[in-house]
Amino acid sequence: MLIVQKYGGATLATPEKIKQVAARISDLKKSDKNIVSVVSAMGQTTNQLIHLAHEVSKNPSLRELDMLLSVGERTSMALLTMALNDLNCPAISFTGSQAGIFTDESHINANIIDVKAHRVSEALAKNKVVILAGFQGVSPVTKEITTLGRGGSDTTAVAMAAYLNADHCEILKDVDHIFSADPKLIANVKPIANLNYDQLLEMTFWGAKVLHYKSVEMAKNKNVKLYVGPADEKKNLGDSTGTWISADHRSEKNIPLAINSHAKVLEIEMAENLFFADLIKQQIGFPQILKSTKNKLLISGPAEILSAIEKTYSIKNLNLCSVSLTMSESLTDEMKNQILQKFKPENIDIIDQIESTQTLTLILNMAYKNQAVQILHGLIELKEIL
Repeated sequence: MLIVQKYGGATLATPEKIKQVAARISDLKKSDKNIVSVVSAMGQTTNQLIHLAHEVSKNPSLRELDMLLSVGERTSMALLTMALNDLNCPAISFTGSQAGIFTDESHINANIIDVKAHRVSEALAKNKVVILAGFQGVSPVTKEITTLGRGGSDTTAVAMAAYLNADHCEILKDVDHIFSADPKLIANVKPIANLNYDQLLEMTFWGAKVLHYKSVEMAKNKNVKLYVGPADEKKNLGDSTGTWISADHRSEKNIPLAINSHAKVLEIEMAENLFFADLIKQQIGFPQILKSTKNKLLISGPAEILSAIEKTYSIKNLNLCSVSLTMSESLTDEMKNQILQKFKPENIDIIDQIESTQTLTLILNMAYKNQAVQILHGLIELKEIL
């Protein structure tokens, strides 16, 4: 059995947590499993490195940012490998480039275009655990180190699972499930036991932070079975924790599934092709496009990218957010009307609406975000676990 795992930054935040992860991996290896573990940077390391870059440079080049940010995952992979070797569990670490993660030529938010993980396969054949730095790769054209953007370690893990034809890919975090909303905002969130790729793709595109939407797209395209669950070494598969994601899951009925949000949305008055061309010229990473019309864009994305865009472009309203309700199957006119009726007595101004096959997204003043999340979550039947 071959498993690809991904450990998030919160699960590796301290030396003690790294040792706990090493103990879990070692125990799995003893149960005769082959393991590739993809790691994120420890805790808030990436944020700290970005802050450090801006302390020494008003406008750090994207190439040098990639060189700097790739250090975070390299630190995690080396420390975890040391901890495993101390447990007499033979392990070896690889950077993204060493592992054959090939990307396009973009910096800060590159896309994986190919995987040629020969060294990973060779190490597994020697019965070693492989620890892989997530979030990074190399462009075969420019030979430059690249990073994949926020959540890029998820994409690394899915790409490696597809290449190795792993039994499944585990995204291990400090939460027990994917939930019906952010547990930090809603007290009575619903744990979701099973999802299909389209459901999770809608949720992550519209703000669910449990995985990056690009990784879910890749999992769907490559048919990689996903598991999202706790990194606690005391909780393993079969403990009624975690969420499974596959092509096979189908909901028994069409019900409200999840509420998600983007904390900040910017409105740009510019055509999409001109905007992206200008971002390249200005050395700014690409944001996520939520809505594109002839001369207007609604965008979101990592705080550092939005901050750079705010400083460079004229933006009328800096106080926008999005709140979305995703259905298990499809967005019906009945549900759309029910959502809008919920807002009428609340005097919350809906600035814009975005509809997709399964999701209705409302653009609001960010002062109303938490209230809107609460209102919409009231439509979810908590007794139902898909």
